Amino acid sequence: MSILFIAGSPTVASRSARLLDFIAEHVRGRGYDINRLNVRDLPAQALLHADFSDDAIHAAQKKVAEASAVVIATPVYKAAYSGVLKVFLDLLPQAGLSGKLVLPLATGGSPAHMLALDYALRPVLTSLSARQVFPGIYATDEQVEWSSEHGLQLADDVEQRLQQSSQRLLDSLDALRADQQRLNSSFKQAAPVPFSTVRCSV
Repeated sequence: MSILFIAGSPTVASRSARLLDFIAEHVRGRGYDINRLNVRDLPAQALLHADFSDDAIHAAQKKVAEASAVVIATPVYKAAYSGVLKVFLDLLPQAGLSGKLVLPLATGGSPAHMLALDYALRPVLTSLSARQVFPGIYATDEQVEWSSEHGLQLADDVEQRLQQSSQRLLDSLDALRADQQRLNSSFKQAAPVPFSTVRCSV
């Protein structure tokens, strides 16, 4: 089982990506493969023209398909998530998040954009048949600071919510893994029925 972290910012150094990094560190070492996808690194022409034959687009779709959980981070522009993330999500199959746990994250210039997670991004994630979309976490630019000297500094309430959401995601993944192991075990324990013992009535 794996967790895919999708960075939906068009810039390399972004606050939303810092939130992704924080959660990735929190879940690392818990027995799940950690993968990363930076949407900005995908070919612009292939994204804009919905070129499903492009190798990079195909590889990105495969990463999503193979993940058990997806953590998506985006900056908020004009009261909505980033355009580059929108274009990528449009390239996923209609049930592209089927069976997956999804945790959305967002950053923005002011608290006024907080509802963008619920009114813009969550409906799209739900329409892609996500198994569960956890409550999103929104942080303003002032609550997410980075410096080469001190590293990442988060407001206390943001850090607490990130930790709680990370743990909630892990607990849900652990439960899914346990269910899968029980199912696999039940199949292994089922004794094969010899064909010679099968009786049919006409």
